[in-house]
Amino acid sequence: MTVSDWMIIVATLCGPILAVQAQKAIEAARESRGQKSWVFHQLMATRAARLSPQHVQALNTIDLTFYGRRRFRGRSEQEQSVLDRWKEYHDLLSDHGEREKDIAAWFSKGDELFVNLLEAIAKDVGYKFDRVQLRKGVYTPEAHNVLESEHNQLRKLVIETLNGDRPLRMDVVGFPVDEDALKAQTALSERLAEVVVDGEVKVRVSASARKANTRKANQGKQAPAEA
Repeated sequence: MTVSDWMIIVATLCGPILAVQAQKAIEAARESRGQKSWVFHQLMATRAARLSPQHVQALNTIDLTFYGRRRFRGRSEQEQSVLDRWKEYHDLLSDHGEREKDIAAWFSKGDELFVNLLEAIAKDVGYKFDRVQLRKGVYTPEAHNVLESEHNQLRKLVIETLNGDRPLRMDVVGFPVDEDALKAQTALSERLAEVVVDGEVKVRVSASARKANTRKANQGKQAPAEA
């Protein structure tokens, strides 16, 4: 067999294998881009709700999603840039001492690093956004801010109460009143006021009672004489 014959045989055998590998490479690239787009969409949609589970989940998948393709080539420059920006932002989020020291500066720096992260991801997935769009191009109803603030206050009050740091107020505004019982109580109080004068109880003896007392007294005096 000639060299040409061998080349034809090799091409015939390797053709399907190469085609399968090429198809797998295309599918892997498509899947990687889909995962990156999902992370970017989640972060963009939750820019104003950075405590939401969706936002936190998207952040936590960055290390894996932008890890890079292990076959044929390593991590791209854009993927490395995303990981570097995420590391900077993650370091700030984990720095509780810096947050307690100056919370306003901590939030301001966090916004800046978060925009850097979004900018790097947008560049990798092929979107073109300027920093102003990434920072301010988000709609947040004022009612959502109020509701979130009220939820935070309520959660704080409940925790302080359960821990015993905040006592429950027991200011009594009023009790239910039975009108009949109130009238009877008022009448009784008025009659007691008529009987008690200057701390002394007035006693009135009826005529029949006086006669009975006099009769008993007389009988007591006559009993010794008869004996």
